[in-house]
Amino acid sequence: MTKLMKAIVKDTRGPGATLKEVPVPTIGDNEVLIKVKATSICGTDVHIYTWDEWSQSRVNPPYVFGHEFAGIVVEKGKNVYNVEVGDHVSAETHIVCGHCPQCLTGQAHICANTEIIGVDRDGCFAEYVALPAQNMWKNDPELPFDVASVQEPFGNAVHTVLAGDVAGKSVAVIGCGPIGIMAVGVAKACGASQVIALDLNNYRLDLAKQMGASTIINSKEVDPLKVVSELTNGTGVDVVCEMSGHPIAMDQGFKMVTNGGRVSILSLPVKRVEIDITNDIVFKGITVQGITGRKMFETWQQVSGLLSSGQVDVKPMITHHFKLEEFEKGFDLMLEGKCGKVVLHP
Repeated sequence: MTKLMKAIVKDTRGPGATLKEVPVPTIGDNEVLIKVKATSICGTDVHIYTWDEWSQSRVNPPYVFGHEFAGIVVEKGKNVYNVEVGDHVSAETHIVCGHCPQCLTGQAHICANTEIIGVDRDGCFAEYVALPAQNMWKNDPELPFDVASVQEPFGNAVHTVLAGDVAGKSVAVIGCGPIGIMAVGVAKACGASQVIALDLNNYRLDLAKQMGASTIINSKEVDPLKVVSELTNGTGVDVVCEMSGHPIAMDQGFKMVTNGGRVSILSLPVKRVEIDITNDIVFKGITVQGITGRKMFETWQQVSGLLSSGQVDVKPMITHHFKLEEFEKGFDLMLEGKCGKVVLHP
């Protein structure tokens, strides 16, 4: 008899999702089966849940979504030697080919043939998930499951902030969703002279303050370009970490960065964004970077170090916990912007 498990299924090409019983995944010789102990909701999951333009063009229901988790290995394939049954693990969610030019030159995070769990294949909003053993990241058993479950998005924040030097530099984080909030903590821990957090949501700006922002700016209430100019003696910020994806905010980011500065973009705008390339990029001589995923596995080592050392405490950013069956409450909070990170417990 096939064993069944509870899972959140994106079952139709439209808004919403459904809690269903589906078969527990079977594993191949190079895979492991993990019992999920905590799984957190990502902005990408919200895109899929609301069925926006990006998700309509990318995902193919029905399937189990979700990609951030922590759990325990309960079964392993015969060729698996890097983890054992009983190990506490999280996972690098980009499954890469290993043979494209990017993989062969140490840039697997931008593999041309990447599959993402919970996007291109079944994910972890479930009691169990099966994944390639090479994607496992072993966790300290003392690391709480909720904290361990946010390492993947924390890695996005680390990769964005540390894509260039930040020590002694001014950093603006535009968009204080959970990853933006974590980026604030990373920038502070890594020696930024000031960390300016910008958003329209006072709840999340308060979380950014708790994570170490030296200044918070509600761009709906004040002119962010004027405030940033005043904070930087008229020169602009050295580094902009763009996490919002909003056309107006992105344009402001390019206008507030100093000549020769850096703009690192993690956000996923759902529509085309108009930027003044001549004046805000070329004549300024700035560096513009697209950030995807995490460097494999350099970023994971940085994440582990920042957490284990206590230099970044992500707990203030984890604001809500729900049972897997209560997933709709979590998505509602994400849509309302009245939360930091929401963790589901199967």
